[in-house]
Amino acid sequence: MDKIHFFSALHLRYRRNLRMIGVFVFFLVLAASGAILSASETVNHSPQSSLLFSEGQFLYSPMWTTTTYLRESDGSINSTWQSSYFPGVAVWWLGEGTILRTIRVGSGSFPAAGAGGGVQKALQDGTIVWDFRYNTDGHMSHHDMKALPNGNVLLIAWEIKSRTDVINAGRNPSYVSFSGLCPDHIVEVQPTGPTSGTIVWEWHVWDHLIQDYDPIKANYGVVGDHPELVDVNYVPSTNIDWMHTNSVDYNEEFDQILISVHNFNEIWVIDHSTTTAEAAGHTGGNSGKGGDLLYRWGNPAAYRRGTLSDKKLFFQHDTTWIKSGCPGEGNILVFNNGGSRQYSTVDEITPPVNENGEYYLAVGSAYGPTALSWTYSPQPSFFASHLSGAQRLSDGNTLICNGETGKVFEVTSQGTTVWQYNTGGQVFKVVYIPFEEQQPPEPNTPDLDASGSLTWTKVEPGATVMGSFEVRNIGDNGSLLNWTVNTSSITWGTWSFNPESWNHLTPDEGSMTVQVYVVAPEQGDTLFEAFLRVENKNNTNDFALIPVSLTTPVHSSPWWTMVYQFLVRFFQQQPFLKTLLNIFF
Repeated sequence: MDKIHFFSALHLRYRRNLRMIGVFVFFLVLAASGAILSASETVNHSPQSSLLFSEGQFLYSPMWTTTTYLRESDGSINSTWQSSYFPGVAVWWLGEGTILRTIRVGSGSFPAAGAGGGVQKALQDGTIVWDFRYNTDGHMSHHDMKALPNGNVLLIAWEIKSRTDVINAGRNPSYVSFSGLCPDHIVEVQPTGPTSGTIVWEWHVWDHLIQDYDPIKANYGVVGDHPELVDVNYVPSTNIDWMHTNSVDYNEEFDQILISVHNFNEIWVIDHSTTTAEAAGHTGGNSGKGGDLLYRWGNPAAYRRGTLSDKKLFFQHDTTWIKSGCPGEGNILVFNNGGSRQYSTVDEITPPVNENGEYYLAVGSAYGPTALSWTYSPQPSFFASHLSGAQRLSDGNTLICNGETGKVFEVTSQGTTVWQYNTGGQVFKVVYIPFEEQQPPEPNTPDLDASGSLTWTKVEPGATVMGSFEVRNIGDNGSLLNWTVNTSSITWGTWSFNPESWNHLTPDEGSMTVQVYVVAPEQGDTLFEAFLRVENKNNTNDFALIPVSLTTPVHSSPWWTMVYQFLVRFFQQQPFLKTLLNIFF
């Protein structure tokens, strides 16, 4: 082993041991002080009243606990979801009692702050219908995620770059530890089974670097001439968590992604309309710029178009586009933690973007705006050095979470606090869920329901197996359901159904049995998982998922298989030998 690799391994082992000691001391201190929350969570149930917030609820997962809470504005619990894991660290509301939550499965060689490694979809009764891991092959999801309109999920993740990789990318060796660097990337995951998912799109910052340190490297250039690229030498530190991206949001109108890059004191916008190949380059997508940055704001010194005095963001969290229907819609809201300035604000900016999603940048200048559209900066000030978030409400008020103290409060556009609540412990951020008045369904509306699961084990490759599930119309009397089976997300096996679809199923007819036939894949010793999607032909939002799993055994020798089958048939024809067969086989 050469010296670099020897000392790298030694350094990594030292860091791991030090981290374990630190975590042990951390929990010891918290336990001694009674700061670790129990599952029941001790909270203040006396918030100030607010007429408008009383129409909604808020969702959150306290740090270092295994319970997620949905609470009414008076503090009463609407629902809870238990987990076997600490949060890792965000939770999101999908509707109808279903949540998407990140989980902390361990950090390993990655940074500890914000580490996750997995995401789960849980129903209101606690049933986990999707349990996906992204913590292998040098990757680890962390901090935040975002559910997309198509049902896929965006994850922020680290990837490991060795010391050699980082130096070859033009970073000053003085800024590279023996452990290398963990730059961020974004992946879009399509759920394909109860524990599986396919990465259908990804973006890596490592594909969009520039530097002016090493002239012999291919990415050498003038940093200030390329604000669309990221200076690999910015943040002159050996911290392996180079970017510490802590939030991700999605703009469906422009098909763009917004991320908060904590260590750069910046927010970035990238194009999601690209293919993965285009996202790795500098052309393609709606913008024509591939995966290059479309917009950045908060710290022009990061791309050599400003100084420290021009910095607007200070280790920020929870950067989001203000939703449609809320005052300021399309603007960007951010919890500006404050860092070294020792006070926090919630800031709103109006980005210089046109109706096509194109951002204006004057030649040689920094991205605007230079002034805020709105800010919450109370006197006396408040401060949260990390965690925290903010969300604009439909009435123009803003819901703010001081993640360090666990205080959640609502302020008007003038900065007046009209409601507050103390969760009793640290919180990454909270999600406001507005009250939605249930509209009466149209008469004679069908409602699809499907039940059952399909599980096959030790299926020989190429063999055909059979199963069934039930479909019924639980809608209004007199309604007619037209349904079909959609297998577009299943990438293994050969599937057939009897029937595959049906028209005019009434509630009075009860359950209809659907026979399923599957030719197993040729791979041996493999677990295959998926969901069958049964959907209403006239309303694709009315659907049900049937979980499916199939395992194939280790391939055996064809010669031994034939001999074994012959012996079994022979033994079965002889009563005495059949007894021996039952004993030994």
